[in-house]
Amino acid sequence: MKITKAIRVFGLIILAVGLSGCAGFRLCQSYTPAEGDLVFQALPLDVDLVVAIEGVTESHYSHVGVLHRRDGAWTVIEATGAGVIYTPFEKWKTVGRDERWAAFRVKAEHREHLSKFVANLHPHAGKQYDFKYELGENKLYCSELVYHAWRQTTGQQMGKLTALGDLNWKPHQATIEKYNGGPMPPNRKMISPIELSRATQLERVYNHGLDQ
Repeated sequence: MKITKAIRVFGLIILAVGLSGCAGFRLCQSYTPAEGDLVFQALPLDVDLVVAIEGVTESHYSHVGVLHRRDGAWTVIEATGAGVIYTPFEKWKTVGRDERWAAFRVKAEHREHLSKFVANLHPHAGKQYDFKYELGENKLYCSELVYHAWRQTTGQQMGKLTALGDLNWKPHQATIEKYNGGPMPPNRKMISPIELSRATQLERVYNHGLDQ
């Protein structure tokens, strides 16, 4: 009788994990990469800019890139402090804080755009990083790279633009002004990694502890 009860309890736990999208477990499902998947990371907190990104947006989503096959291997195209670069996926996964990351996939009804979307990322390779977080295309930050490529492809926004002044900026004002090179710009519209992850075009298909 006790064994039967234990089995039932274990079954309920497994069901709950499945319904929660593995949010509370580091590895409870496998991940098969797909062209155009968005991969999000929690970056190490030894850089003031990362602390500010996570603090301002009140999330662990401090970075994002896009997966594609390059020279036969899975690669992430991303905007980093070094500019818009290509990083081998296996290396990319080790960069995050405690290797925490998650993968989001474009929903089936939007996948007809994937090929062009990925193609529209490549012309940005080599551009400098946008430390001021201005919504232009000469310099790019990580989620901005994705936002512009999707909008160019479909004419749609991916994710919600938010004004910096509407976010949790006050504890991080000094860092913001350091990178902006001037006063905190409250009206500056931004696309943050966490808002990008909430886009209606996306669904999460894998989580490796990013919500923890």
